[in-house]
Amino acid sequence: METLKENALDFAVFYYNPNIDTRNEYEKRKEQNKRFAEKLGVPFLDADYDNDNWLVRVKGLEDEPERGKRCTECFLMRLERTALYAHENGFSVIATSLGLSRWKDMDQVNACGHQAASRYQGLKYWDYNWRQKGGSERSLAVTKREGFYRQTYCGCIYSRRESEKRRAERA
Repeated sequence: METLKENALDFAVFYYNPNIDTRNEYEKRKEQNKRFAEKLGVPFLDADYDNDNWLVRVKGLEDEPERGKRCTECFLMRLERTALYAHENGFSVIATSLGLSRWKDMDQVNACGHQAASRYQGLKYWDYNWRQKGGSERSLAVTKREGFYRQTYCGCIYSRRESEKRRAERA
């Protein structure tokens, strides 16, 4: 958000994270995003919690690994909803910060973004590499400076399960 503001880009945050496994976790993450958007004077749009529909969308993919088919469906669902909102509300470009995470496959995220945007004439997906030019380091610095909560999994119940298993194996 800071980088976009520094470059005088007009944008809004569309918060749609149906993958997050509990309402409490969802609210915690949403409030941090909302607080930062408000601090920067950025409009914050909440698509609200939609985990039941997400569970239906990924049914049968529960045992897929991180970066597998479940993640593709998750990214598609989120970016399709973003593209629909953009189309209905006059936005011409969508983007996502999903690719900033080292745990995500940027090619997979960007393919989903392009697919979602292609459904609407005149809508583009901006596949900027947020990791480049120190982006990952800046994200960590902002997280520390702002005292943001740092989760240990993407948000879905299956990723949480994998994360807990890895931590138990290291213990």
